[in-house]
Amino acid sequence: MFVIMGASGHVGAEVMRALVQAEQHVIAVTHDPAHARAWEGTGVQTAIADLEQPESLRQVFRRGRRAFLLNPPAAVDGDTDARERHTAACIVEAVRDAGLEKVVIESTGGARPGERLGDLNVLWELEEGVRRLGVPAAINRAGFYMSNWDAQLPAIRETGKLVSLFPRGLKLPMAAPRDLGAAAAKRLLSPVTDTGIRYVEGPERYSADDVAAAFAAALQRDVQVEVVPRDGWVASFRSLGFSEPAAQSYARMTGTVMDDLDLPGDPLRGTVPLQDYIRSLVTRAP
Repeated sequence: MFVIMGASGHVGAEVMRALVQAEQHVIAVTHDPAHARAWEGTGVQTAIADLEQPESLRQVFRRGRRAFLLNPPAAVDGDTDARERHTAACIVEAVRDAGLEKVVIESTGGARPGERLGDLNVLWELEEGVRRLGVPAAINRAGFYMSNWDAQLPAIRETGKLVSLFPRGLKLPMAAPRDLGAAAAKRLLSPVTDTGIRYVEGPERYSADDVAAAFAAALQRDVQVEVVPRDGWVASFRSLGFSEPAAQSYARMTGTVMDDLDLPGDPLRGTVPLQDYIRSLVTRAP
């Protein structure tokens, strides 16, 4: 039995689908009964757990042999770092004494120790917390989610402008949720000795110009890239409703990622091209 956190999100849902297709027994963990109902009739078991109460999540973990761990993003109008560090610590505590034989952790390409680096230091702390428990852990570090561009679709459709914090031609290690889910499912199914860090990327790297071209093809309209200079990043995040602490953290995270794109080792390569992902996104949107 596999226990999957974040089953209603981009990556967690793809982990679930990959395991179901492999005819595995899975438990989808959610805090919202409405999300649990979405899996009715699929053969997937569901469990309600409160991340603020690690014992409730530990009891779910005890129903399975292996688990997919994903730290949920915090609301950006609050202190995202404080909130996400707290939930990461709750996940680690729930894994303690849960009897799991292996976990797969969804992490990020630039994970590292630090302060106010957003996902980079938060997910590094999750990795290290589980490592210290001695539970065999396979860590998948994804460079950049293609789904990070999803929220811009309405504005791109209306204005023909795609906003990027990255230089137009800078190639980023992007990956589609389906590829991230497949990579996680593969390591959930692999031997318990398959542990440690692997980086996950799509079939190739893509730039903001490539993203704009993919939207242009899917929408059949001209799409231009507007690059926000580094000294305008905090203000840009604030204009989107981010709190000041969240804006500062996201800006520092973005700068750190942009300055260090050299991910070591041979990555796990996905198969979903950016163009296919954007075309599907546009097709599904109302």
